[in-house]
Amino acid sequence: MEKENQPPVQLTAPELASIWTQYMFETMNKCFFEYALNHLEDQEIQSTLKTALDTTNKHILALKQFFQDEKHPIPQGFTEKDVNKEAPRLFQDAFYLNYLYIMTLHGLTAYGLAVGNSIRQDLRTYFINCSKETMEIFDVVTNLMLEKGLFVRPPVLSPKEFVTLADKQSFLSGWFWERRPMTAMEIGESFFNMNKMHLHIALKVGFSQVTESKELKKIIKRGEQISTKHVEIFESLFREEKLLSPKSWQSYITESTTSPFSDKLIMYMIQYSSQAAIAFYGTALSVTARRDIGLHYTRLITELMKYAEDCSNYMIEKGWLEEPPMATDRQELSKKKKE
Repeated sequence: MEKENQPPVQLTAPELASIWTQYMFETMNKCFFEYALNHLEDQEIQSTLKTALDTTNKHILALKQFFQDEKHPIPQGFTEKDVNKEAPRLFQDAFYLNYLYIMTLHGLTAYGLAVGNSIRQDLRTYFINCSKETMEIFDVVTNLMLEKGLFVRPPVLSPKEFVTLADKQSFLSGWFWERRPMTAMEIGESFFNMNKMHLHIALKVGFSQVTESKELKKIIKRGEQISTKHVEIFESLFREEKLLSPKSWQSYITESTTSPFSDKLIMYMIQYSSQAAIAFYGTALSVTARRDIGLHYTRLITELMKYAEDCSNYMIEKGWLEEPPMATDRQELSKKKKE
């Protein structure tokens, strides 16, 4: 255990990765929240987003201090240059509440991983507090969505009379007549991923509507097509099981054609959402026993990985992709020494 009044030990690579990733995430959301708050009308949603923004600002200050203490450069992230707060409303109030709902889900997952990767006491305390704050916001957001009729509950299952054991290999199959009903885990993960993918679609529809770059618009449209196809695959599974699917959010986009965000921020949000989807699909794949559903996830992950790579290449070409902290390139140092 670290003793008090002693300088903290150097951050490990996983700890540094956690604060770097969070800094990018927080500065991205700061821009989004500040823009939203400039035209939100619903006072309850406005108050909740204001709490989220205050929490984000507090996190950014703490993260900057961690970087300074470690003598690591503070990431560029995103600044006021990346947001036009005076731009006309692009999304309706309810959309911002759903955005915050999905972002808190992402935050809870990331903070849980960060706590597990943190060895230093101050980092563990920090990320545990971040998790608690996010849980509180998540609780408020979920209650608000329920009160406003915006939350589609996941499917419910009829209770069984007794516990059963899988006694046939067909439990793992998923082809033709051998297909069994989806398990609760398969339903839960698919519903969860469908819900998030609907947000991705709405963001891409809105962004393609406001960006002036034909090249970026083409990339966004491709991403929209990919996300739409993924939702259609999940919905087909649910239709077969006579299960309710989550709602679309495209109707909450206004007719504005003025971009509230820089192309750099738009591209990062699309890249981030793709990488997050890959991670959540991987989690879903790990609890999927039916082969046809597992094959769907495998194919969709591969497709998203290719799209995310193309997004990264575009960001590199534009000089937008910020490198995370990396190990020292010993070979490069050796070459310089010889020169």
